[in-house]
Amino acid sequence: MGAPSVMRFDIVTLFPELFTPFVSLGVTRRAYELGAVTLNFWNPRDYASGVYRRVDDRPFGGGPGMVMMAEPLALCVQAIQASRLAANAVSTDPAPVILFSPVGKPLTHDGVAHWAASDGAILVCGRYEGVDQRFIDELVTHQISLGDFVLSGGEIAALALLDAVARLQPGVLHDAQSHALDSFNPELGGLLDCPHYTRPEIWRDLAVPAVLMSGHHAQIDLWRDEQRRTLTAQHRPDLLPLAMQSSSKKKKSSPSKT
Repeated sequence: MGAPSVMRFDIVTLFPELFTPFVSLGVTRRAYELGAVTLNFWNPRDYASGVYRRVDDRPFGGGPGMVMMAEPLALCVQAIQASRLAANAVSTDPAPVILFSPVGKPLTHDGVAHWAASDGAILVCGRYEGVDQRFIDELVTHQISLGDFVLSGGEIAALALLDAVARLQPGVLHDAQSHALDSFNPELGGLLDCPHYTRPEIWRDLAVPAVLMSGHHAQIDLWRDEQRRTLTAQHRPDLLPLAMQSSSKKKKSSPSKT
């Protein structure tokens, strides 16, 4: 019987040092210390040819900026696929190849949950003006965007995905159920989370809502649910239809009482 598959992310980046604090600080470092998620870093410059090992060149057709060349990236990804195949006795399928790009599908909770339950992927962090489209067409299987803005490179987007995936792994958070109460989680119907308060009870003449001090857990739960819906209606009304659909599905799937 083969060894169990491991969640492994291979990051293609010109700046692997940007990831060092992320894997050694904060609560998500436990995901890497426990071996729940493994990271490997690959520099496409190691697969470039010539004395200067160039990974970028001027765009055909003119214009500002530089474009990452297809061949160093392709050779790098092919080396990663071979490495993953040699290390994994369970699956012979090529790993998904994710490029962080403005044309990508926006990253959501559902997307994070998908990758958090996967065997991992190859994360390609672009730089400069972009990546040669031929590499994208040939080797990229998924494109992901953090939103309608542009970053200097894909590293920050990769860090965002890895952080979100890591905190969903067992043993990473102090309370295993903490992420079930996160904003956007289906456990909350996809709504925003409610406001939170801590000591002191009065801060700069502002008091904690009385219901939270009452000790009546049913009333507290009701208040929190009302606050979630109010905040969502104020700040993200686009989430409400999805929350209603989620609530309807839960009612249909619940066993009927006799």
